[in-house]
Amino acid sequence: MDLTSIAASVGVGGVAGFVIGYAIKKILKIVLVIVGLFLAALAYLASQGVISVNWDKINSASTSALVGIQNATMGATPEAANQVMMALANIGIPLTGSFAAAFALGFMKG
Repeated sequence: MDLTSIAASVGVGGVAGFVIGYAIKKILKIVLVIVGLFLAALAYLASQGVISVNWDKINSASTSALVGIQNATMGATPEAANQVMMALANIGIPLTGSFAAAFALGFMKG
């Protein structure tokens, strides 16, 4: 067992995980602010009578988008699970473990 390669793997995985988690949280915040401002502008223009908004259509479109995202993330096939396990075996537990822990920390701090 080479301790320096394990330490390097943990360090690289930790730094990469933290940076990616932090960036994803910041990007999600920006996207949510933009979507919120857009919906607020639609509601304001609709209340002023400038535009007519079909809120039922917006609701059904957002619901179908969320269902699509849920199906894409939760509907993993056994082949995909096997590919993930093979990747974990090839990359190594120290790298993936430190990446996952640092990703969670970066996402919380972001």
